[in-house]
Amino acid sequence: MPAAPSPLRLLAQDQEDLAVLSAALQDAVAKVGDIVFEAKARRLTISFNRFRWEAGGRQRVRSALQLGGVLKVQARKIRRDRRDAIVELLAIGFEPEDAPGGILTLSFAGGGDLRVGVECVDAVLADISEPWPTPRAPAHEA
Repeated sequence: MPAAPSPLRLLAQDQEDLAVLSAALQDAVAKVGDIVFEAKARRLTISFNRFRWEAGGRQRVRSALQLGGVLKVQARKIRRDRRDAIVELLAIGFEPEDAPGGILTLSFAGGGDLRVGVECVDAVLADISEPWPTPRAPAHEA
C-alpha cells in the first residue's frame, strides 16, 4: 500500500502557481464566518475543509488559504449576515492589472464570488489538521 501524501504546503507567486492552488482547493467548503479580512494587515484568510484529490481517496482535511497584499475585497451573492452558511469553492482566477497586481476571483458554487484586489500574487495554502474520511466524493456533471 503506498504511503499517504504529506500535508500540502503551497506558495503561489504568479498566475501559474495559482492554477495549482485552485486545483488543490476545488470543491473545498467553508463557512462564511471562516472568511476573515484584516484590512490593516492587508490579509485575507479562509479556512476550508478541503477534499484531498491528491490522496486518491475519500478524505477531507482542514486547510487555510492566506492572501497577502490585499487592497480590497468585494463579495457578490455571499450572505455575510449568515456566518454559518456554507460556500463551495469552484476555482481561483487572476486578472492582471497594474503589474504585478491584479484581481483574484474566488468563484463559488451557486454563482457567488469574492473579488480580491492585490498588490501582487502572494498566496499560501497549508493543511492544518489530520485528514478524516468522508462518505461522499465531489461529483461534477459533464
